[in-house]
Amino acid sequence: MASTKVSDYILQRLRDWDVDHVFAYAGDGINGLLAAWGRADNKPKFVQARHEEMSAFQAVGYAKFSGKVGVCAATSGPGAIHLLNGLYDAKLDHVPVVALVGQTNRSAMGGSYQQEVDLQSLYKDVASEFCETAMVPEQLPNLIDRAMRTAYAKQTVTAIILPADVQELDYSPPTHAFKMVPSSLGLGRYAPVPADEDIERAAEVLNTGEKVAVLIGQGARGARAEVEQLADVLGAGVAKALLGKDVLPDDLPYVTGSIGLLGTRPSYELMQECDTLLMIGSSFPYTQFMPGLDQARAVQIDIDPHMIGLRYPFEVNLVGDARETLQRLLPRLHHKEKRAWREKVEKNVSRWWEVMQRRAAVDADPINPEYVVHALDGKLPEDVILAADSGSAANWYARHLRLRGRMRGSLSGTLATMGPGVPYAIGAKFAHPDRPAIALVGDGAMQMNGMMEMVTAAKYWREWSDPRLIVAVLNNGDLNQVTWEMRAMSGAPQFEESQHIPDLPYAEIAQRIGLEGVRVEKPEDVEAAWDRALAADQPFVIDFRTDPAVPPIPPHASLDQIEAAASAILHGDSDRASMVRQGLKAKVQEMLPGRRHREDRPGAGPHDSAEENK
Repeated sequence: MASTKVSDYILQRLRDWDVDHVFAYAGDGINGLLAAWGRADNKPKFVQARHEEMSAFQAVGYAKFSGKVGVCAATSGPGAIHLLNGLYDAKLDHVPVVALVGQTNRSAMGGSYQQEVDLQSLYKDVASEFCETAMVPEQLPNLIDRAMRTAYAKQTVTAIILPADVQELDYSPPTHAFKMVPSSLGLGRYAPVPADEDIERAAEVLNTGEKVAVLIGQGARGARAEVEQLADVLGAGVAKALLGKDVLPDDLPYVTGSIGLLGTRPSYELMQECDTLLMIGSSFPYTQFMPGLDQARAVQIDIDPHMIGLRYPFEVNLVGDARETLQRLLPRLHHKEKRAWREKVEKNVSRWWEVMQRRAAVDADPINPEYVVHALDGKLPEDVILAADSGSAANWYARHLRLRGRMRGSLSGTLATMGPGVPYAIGAKFAHPDRPAIALVGDGAMQMNGMMEMVTAAKYWREWSDPRLIVAVLNNGDLNQVTWEMRAMSGAPQFEESQHIPDLPYAEIAQRIGLEGVRVEKPEDVEAAWDRALAADQPFVIDFRTDPAVPPIPPHASLDQIEAAASAILHGDSDRASMVRQGLKAKVQEMLPGRRHREDRPGAGPHDSAEENK
């Protein structure tokens, strides 16, 4: 009978932890593991990306949409280095990911050997909660158990470094002896709650307020019913940090949508006019979008005591699980009879969606990107999983898509890195092969790595019970978000050498690798393209030719930002004429009265209201 190698045991222990996928790329630093996969009938499943960074992003997407730990693996040296960006994305968004990385043989360590990198030093920040090197077989299973348990418990990144020769050793378990560390599987369920006196203090603050605003993040995901009940009792409006976009349905009339630079005007107004703030499960960083520092009494609920009290001078800090804390808080809250505040919030929300419809209907050259995303809103399948990439695509995801019911969505919230849109969607497909996934990406992100990850989709899509993975490319030939930031924040004209990117036939490339695709160059073809992609029986790439002059500036742009944009025009911005035209048309939509316009009719497209939008 063949002996069990350390590498065999590692895979067995991962299976014991209910790990069913490992997102990875091969290399000789993990040859022992690769051989073990062959002996284990590919269980857990080895999912091969085109690049180790994509493996890490796929693990993040899998973890975000499954609630389970995502596991990724890479070889020593360059492979381990490539994982880092995806791992930092996980760390900053509080996502549980375990990285398995190879290392040179123990006998070569310290000898400046090929592909030898000091991985303990390299990973000490990204995997600061747990990063250990396996030196002898008896360290396992403890290393795996602690890596998994820590990732789950602290919602963070952990790492195990595996020298190549250790992977090939015969496995022997820890014994009942001095300096041995036996281990066990599992993480018990727990839900910390605040002290009763803290909950009483929080109730007093919330009961006293007349204009209550609630800000929720991803930490409130398990408390949807409780947040809805609280908002009803307090007559509150609810804004959402971008990572919490899918926590509460956007079809609730008091949900103001996203907050911040990519946020909505009703969220901005909610924060500017409230007298009481309750923040639940969020570390939203932009204090300038919250109430004035002396404007509102405030309460925070967060499960992490290290993240409590950040961002605002909170009067009461409740450390605890959102659902359990709200269940204890709700019986102490008084139903507010006066509803003028709630009615105002709902009116602002209703008007906002009218503005969004009008902005989407503004004509552009050739297609308004806001119309592309707005047209998708009503077509979203009820169980869709959405991923947006960083860039101007994130603006339209934040503002135009109303998530409701079971819909899920995410992006790189805190690191805001380019490139995770397509691999997130692929990770989502492995987490939920029976649900459709849609990625909204800019052409910059698609060229950076998204196009090659369509090769990954081509490799695996036949294994998904619902084969729909739609990648919508907003192709405007410009690194658009940075272009607009240069204009608005720095008053600098567009620098074409850095901002212009070449046009690629994204749909044609998809077809050449066995997928489906279509290029859309006219607004009247937008809806048909979405319909075709949503009806497809395999992954689908839509190449939307969009106008880079449509401004992704926040709807509450300050005078300083407007003046900076004007300065860019005066300094000779190459795109200044269309920028002025589109900027004015978009701002006019916010000033129009909320009357019924021609584009409000079902089936109306961008050109139906061209005259009144000029």
